[in-house]
Amino acid sequence: MRFSTIFKNRWMALIWAAFIIWAAYDFVGAEPQDQAGNNSVGTDATGAPVSDQDVNKIAQTVGG
Repeated sequence: MRFSTIFKNRWMALIWAAFIIWAAYDFVGAEPQDQAGNNSVGTDATGAPVSDQDVNKIAQTVGG
């Protein structure tokens, strides 16, 4: 299907847009629910827990 034929009809354009949004949501997926609740500790890329010192170092580096 060509783009020029999609946008000739308003309803076809809406269906196309809904499909794009659905495909993006399906690709990315929903955010996983945290089992530990709000008191959970964040982790870095290696899986190690992030401490307050790590957060402070990043804030100083960025200038915040």
